[in-house]
Amino acid sequence: MSHHDTTHQDVVDVLMADHREVEAIFVELETRHGTPEHRRQLADVVIAELVRHSIAEEAYVYPAARKALPDGDQIAEHEISEHADAERTMKELESLDPSDPRFDELLAHLTSTIRHHVQEEESDLFPRLRAAVAQEELVELAGKVQAAKKSAPTRPHPAAPDHPPANKLLAPGTGLVDRMRDALSGRPTSMQELREKQRH
Repeated sequence: MSHHDTTHQDVVDVLMADHREVEAIFVELETRHGTPEHRRQLADVVIAELVRHSIAEEAYVYPAARKALPDGDQIAEHEISEHADAERTMKELESLDPSDPRFDELLAHLTSTIRHHVQEEESDLFPRLRAAVAQEELVELAGKVQAAKKSAPTRPHPAAPDHPPANKLLAPGTGLVDRMRDALSGRPTSMQELREKQRH
């Protein structure tokens, strides 16, 4: 069974696909092409993607790391504090107009924080998880992560980083409220929604 059989994707495949998608949006934002409105929408999409991804990791991936790896607790705490830092940046970025000089500043900060985080996970945490956790469990985790992303919030709700994970502190239904607000405001939360919006 290869890792690339989509029906048996493991959790690392799923998370790395998220990483590639986020990176593609960062690259598009860095070219600084497009109208301010388009850049604002790209920023909204990348924020929504990152929030969903982080919440799924905190709910399922880091607990698996705590269990399977001897230094799992330290790794999990480190990753969660990086998420909290990124989330604070996203919260600030959320309300800024793209013409505000701080927009590009915060975006650059977010991009470098996330790239560092991705590089760490992909070079260290992910290979170690694959080595330490049974394949069936990795595949099962992939399903849980996909499901968590469907109900996760799409907007940052910064929690105190010393009370991980943030998702435990969010009222159930936060994701629902965010999705309703997004639908009403027309805020795109995925590249697919953004492309549909642009066609109209």
